[in-house]
Amino acid sequence: MTSQIRYLMCPPDHYDVDYVINPWMEGNIHKSSRDRAVQQWHQLYHILKEHAIVDLVPPQKGWPDMVFTANAGLVLGDTVVLSRFLHKERQGEEPYFKQWFEENGYKVYELPKDLPFEGAGDALLDREGRWLWAGYGFRSELDSHPYLAKWLDIEVLSLRLIDDRFYHLDTCFCPLTDGYLLYYPAAFDSYSNRLIEMRVAPEKRIAIDEADAVNFACNAVNVDRIVIMNKASNPLKERLANVGFEIIETPLTEFLKAGGAAKCLTLRVTEPVREELHANVSVESRILRMEGHLLDAGLINRALDLIVDNGGSFQVLNFNLGEQRQSTSAAEVKVSAPSHEVMEEIISQLIDLGAVDLPQDEQDVKLEPVTIPGVAPDDFYVSTIYPTEVRINGEWVIVHNQRMDGAIAISQTPQGLVAQCKILRDLEVGEQVVVDVQGIRTIRKTESREKRNAEEFSFMSSGVSSERRVELVVEQVAWELRKIRDAGGKVVVTAGPVVIHTGGGEHLSRLIREGYIQALLGGNAIAVHDIEQSIMGTSLGVDMKRGVAVRGGHRHHLKVINTIRRYGSIAKAVEAGIIKSGVMYECVKNNVPFCLAGSIRDDGPLPDTEMDLIKAQAKYAELLKGAEMILMLSSMLHSIGVGNMTPAGVKMVCVDINPAVVTKLSDRGSVESVGVVTDVGLFLSLLTKQLDKLTSPYTAKMG
Repeated sequence: MTSQIRYLMCPPDHYDVDYVINPWMEGNIHKSSRDRAVQQWHQLYHILKEHAIVDLVPPQKGWPDMVFTANAGLVLGDTVVLSRFLHKERQGEEPYFKQWFEENGYKVYELPKDLPFEGAGDALLDREGRWLWAGYGFRSELDSHPYLAKWLDIEVLSLRLIDDRFYHLDTCFCPLTDGYLLYYPAAFDSYSNRLIEMRVAPEKRIAIDEADAVNFACNAVNVDRIVIMNKASNPLKERLANVGFEIIETPLTEFLKAGGAAKCLTLRVTEPVREELHANVSVESRILRMEGHLLDAGLINRALDLIVDNGGSFQVLNFNLGEQRQSTSAAEVKVSAPSHEVMEEIISQLIDLGAVDLPQDEQDVKLEPVTIPGVAPDDFYVSTIYPTEVRINGEWVIVHNQRMDGAIAISQTPQGLVAQCKILRDLEVGEQVVVDVQGIRTIRKTESREKRNAEEFSFMSSGVSSERRVELVVEQVAWELRKIRDAGGKVVVTAGPVVIHTGGGEHLSRLIREGYIQALLGGNAIAVHDIEQSIMGTSLGVDMKRGVAVRGGHRHHLKVINTIRRYGSIAKAVEAGIIKSGVMYECVKNNVPFCLAGSIRDDGPLPDTEMDLIKAQAKYAELLKGAEMILMLSSMLHSIGVGNMTPAGVKMVCVDINPAVVTKLSDRGSVESVGVVTDVGLFLSLLTKQLDKLTSPYTAKMG
């Protein structure tokens, strides 16, 4: 018996694959069989007519994809939102679909011409009529969703598509009768999958695998308990049958060549309205401004990619390109996100790129009190390495003690309000903590191309390349070391025991002795093996001159630890003449402060090793103050900790033989860090040789 449900279809008189606007069309131009396509379309048409009323819109020559009527628009009651096609190849269909809707008594809404929305291909009503699922990411823009909510007076739930094979929502998502959902989770980002799981009960979710997805099993037409689709695997048919659905398969292979199947070929034009439900949409939008060398520094590309990669959408409202090479550019970008949660994540990252609100949109920062010592409010803003300011009472306040992964605490002092970065454990009751992302801005250097190219430390590209000539990097590091030393600056080294194992100890010792290093950070191990080499000539029991294991050498490091413990400290062992050379010897003799942070795996430890992690972190932070350069030498964990404590503007060089370690260390958010994939002993050897070429031996100024 035919129901009162109506569908709109378009005969395939002019159907062919004439162009490529989705991955399915690749390699299929003019390879569709006209006769087979007509036969398959008519099979679907007759099946559907047995269960519903089918209306036809006349096909038009030159518009082969009109056959996919799902993209004509979105219908709810007697209202239709007409499609705005993204690709020019389909834009000519719009007036023909508009004419059909108007002639059949629908009230037609049209979106702005520059706002793509592809109808029921990207907007699917929950079959209970509770809300509208709306897709975005490839063909439809997120900014169209508030229009849908307003015009159709319905709640809109935004889902982001991330697999271009499933470029429309209806290719991977099919709401079914009684609240069931047939969908392919891998086509969506994590936020969208969470949203689906929040709205659809587990027993109602029918997730399919890739094999069914690529056969467009989700691109199905659901009429009551009937599901019409191109093809389904036996397990999927069994799952659907178990919850009361009858599957009708009808081959649509010719239309798959253009990226469509049963649902794409139909548009349901009788969608009942639930009068008790009303508009609601969680899409948020903000307009931000960016200034600087947006093109040649890559900032605008990074910003736009960041927005999309995090689930948002953008519209560049204004872009004023600098007229000369030294001129800066400015852009105003409208950012949209499917929820406040996603918007907050996007804005927090755009802030790092220097994005700010328009002057008229500036607001004071949001603050919430600390109620438990060492515990921040749930929505606290996580600080970065970049110099930051927060807006309080209409004034911008500089944030002190800038560091990564902290909270921004505001406290009242006799001198006024003070803002500073604090790690969570240091938060105190009575302080206010910055939450959300409004009223926050970062200060980024604006440098011309000429200035950047003239920078001697020019390899600072926040990148890693194992093919980069190590000699070239060494030359530039050596030049920078000399410049900092001659200006009385500060260089800090964080080093692991590999420095000693690879023969780099003598070179690091020399750097300390000649005044290039002002502080040393490490763990128990580097000191133990350095002292082992000094006293016993071995490192981990291996003779450093012959490169062979020494009998009983595996006990050497424990004997060394015991000896130093007997004297009470490394400095006392040096004074007693027990330690006569090496990295720790030079630190003591040249008054270079050091901090050895302990761990659960440490033997001994040495009496100088700080086993209280909190105290060790505080000492690290103290020694890092004022540093202009940090050399991170084969010590991943200590170096990551150092990177988190270091503000922007400090040059960092990460050296390790393992490319994965170097990538992790150099990708800490700093634009002034470089990764060097090489043996750390070789690096230090080349570095000291290069310094010999640059300057005469260092002599300390006496008296």
